[in-house]
Amino acid sequence: MRRVREKRPALIVRFARRLGWCPGRVASEVLEWIEVLAVAGLLAFLVMSFVTVRMHVPTGSMIPTIDPADSFFVDRISYLFRDPKPGDIVVFWHSDRVTVAEVEDDSVAALVGVEPGARVETVNHEAVFDAAGADRVIESLAEGTVVYLGVEGSLPLEIGIKTAEYATLEDLGVRLRDHRIRYVKRLIATGGQVVQILDGGVFVDGYRLLGERFDRNYTAGDPRMKYGVEPTLVPEGKLYVLGDNTGNSWDSRYWGFVDENDFIGEPYFRVWPFSRLGAMNGYFGSS
Repeated sequence: MRRVREKRPALIVRFARRLGWCPGRVASEVLEWIEVLAVAGLLAFLVMSFVTVRMHVPTGSMIPTIDPADSFFVDRISYLFRDPKPGDIVVFWHSDRVTVAEVEDDSVAALVGVEPGARVETVNHEAVFDAAGADRVIESLAEGTVVYLGVEGSLPLEIGIKTAEYATLEDLGVRLRDHRIRYVKRLIATGGQVVQILDGGVFVDGYRLLGERFDRNYTAGDPRMKYGVEPTLVPEGKLYVLGDNTGNSWDSRYWGFVDENDFIGEPYFRVWPFSRLGAMNGYFGSS
């Protein structure tokens, strides 16, 4: 008669026994479930961190290609081995807003009413989109220039004078915080290429980008548009991106370039709504 082979205890149960505890049948089953859930959680974490991520576009900046209600998966792993191409839809981290994280007691900023949590809009009337950009504005000022901080809902506040000693916002008693979210845009140009928006079209290295993906009017009357108005060299290690809904897209025309290190991946499969279910962005033969 063939001997029935006993089920081998779960790893966590064997580990408990090695520690001197011999769990009973019920405790062993509970430990086995804990092990299963822990392994599933670890696998989910690894997949979402390094393979794919599910997301949606929070605004209408990519209409009609992607609607705000669309939910899709993003390919992260293949871009460890290849680079995104101009024309692709890309996902990346970007600063959505900048706020005051801390104000030093007894600083001029504290005395004039700058408060933690306030949203920062300008430094010396220059729009800022991240903490580093705020410091770049101050760096560009001549010594002896009064520094003004523009926060939401207030007139610009005088917070000090630019000197060799006070050359950043933190030197002036104000520490900023970037609030970063995932953005979705279309890649137009990469480091070393020259981009220009002219007569509604977008030109890269002197050639107009043609085809359905670029059949849009990229000219905007917004005075904040400054990147690409004239021939603009994309710095090495940077990306220039635009939204498909060009009249309602906050993109490289306004805030400049995306760091390649902030690149996440590309959308490849739409899962919601069901009426739009399917591959996207050139994956599996899609348009």
